[in-house]
Order: sequence, then C-alpha cells, then structure tokens
Amino acid sequence: MVGVAMCWILGMILVDGVSALSLEIFTQPTRGNGGGLLNAIEGTAVLAVGTMILAIPLGIAAGIYVAEFSGGAWAKTIQFLSDALVGIPSIVLGYAGYVILVQALGWKFSAAAACVTLGIMCLPYICRSTELAFAALPIDLRESAYALGACERQVILLVLLPAATPGVLTGVLLALSISVGETAPLLYTAGWSNYLWDGQVIHSPIAYLTYAIWTFINEPSASANALAYAAALLVTGFVLLLSVASRLLLRTK
Repeated sequence: MVGVAMCWILGMILVDGVSALSLEIFTQPTRGNGGGLLNAIEGTAVLAVGTMILAIPLGIAAGIYVAEFSGGAWAKTIQFLSDALVGIPSIVLGYAGYVILVQALGWKFSAAAACVTLGIMCLPYICRSTELAFAALPIDLRESAYALGACERQVILLVLLPAATPGVLTGVLLALSISVGETAPLLYTAGWSNYLWDGQVIHSPIAYLTYAIWTFINEPSASANALAYAAALLVTGFVLLLSVASRLLLRTK
C-alpha cells in the first residue's frame, strides 16, 4: 500500500508538474500568484550552499572525533547531542531559530538565520555518516599508515578520510536533500520574497521552493496552483537525484 501511495503521489507531481513547466518558470520571479520561480530557485540554491558551508566542516570534524576518540567524554557528549538533534522536530528548530536569530540577535528574516538553522538540523546526519564510514574502515589501514611513520593527523586526513569519502558523501547528500525539502524551519527564519536575492545575508528575506508549494497550492487561481506543482516537481526531482547519487556512492564503497 505504501508503494502504491508513493507511486500515485509521484505520478501526480510528474503529470501536473510537467504540464506547469514553462520558460517563464526559470526566467521570471514570482509576481503575486503568478509569474515564475526564478527567485525561489535561486533562493533554494543559496540556502543549500550556505547550509552545506556551515554543516559539512563541523559535521565531518565531529564524526571523525567521535570515531577516533570514542572512549572520551567529549566524544560521548557529541554522540549524545547528535542523537538528540535527530529527534527534535524541524519546526521546533525553526522556532528556536526565530527566537534566537531573528528576534534576539536582530537578524530578522534572512538567509543567515535560515542557513544556521538548517545547518544545525543537518549536522547529526553528516556526523553520524562520517562516524560509521570511519568505523567501517579496516584496522590494517591504520596500522599500515602508522608503521610507515605517519602521525595521527596524517593518518586521519591523508589515509582514513579519502578511504571513507563515499560514506561521508552519502551523509552530505542526505543532509543536502533534507535542507532542500524543508519548509517549517524556513517559515520562521527565511520568510519570503518576491524578488531575487539581493546578496544580503541578514535583514533581508529570501525565497525558496517549498514555500511556493506550501502557499500556492491553497490558492484558488490556476496560475498559483501551477507554480506549486512546478515547484514540487523541481524539489522532488532534485531530492530523487540526490537519493540515487547517495546509493551509487554506497555501492562504490
């Protein structure tokens, strides 16, 4: 039944989304309930890149630390916090981002507030995948590197990390797909804009595709519904592409 429901949803998105696609979707920003989705496409790309810039270094570093120093108190603390973050609903993180970043720090609705919130949400997935990728490496790889005179930093960065790259990238792609498909945290932190991104990271709202889906599908006009289906097709296609890429990486591991 789940498979049938999934196929029905994907089929509906494909049929209605393809029929809604036009050149204007990719060349014009949103104008009220019509226009295109250029501002939302650009905004989604900006948020995805910003989120990954924040989450990837911290997530990989945390995963490496947990994997290589699992017996330490800090490693156990990081692992506990990572597991706890996975269980927090995204809308709660969005509300926390609103209270702390938008209100307390005065960033207002902005790309920075959205990226920080999404980055925190993506951290545990990158951390956990990195930890598992390192744990799966054979002990002989470490021993051989140490036997050749490599120090601990060289073993981790030059030997273990390249060998664990497929598993690490799988977690990165998973986190990227989650950030692209989220709506609730962005409603509290990014806001919405009918214009293209002005380059400001704070004090300026930004558009994104999932807002178009959430808002325009409930509008009575056909043009607004078309924007919603087109946005759903773009988001679904991108997430499916990332899912396929992650599976291919796991096969090459």
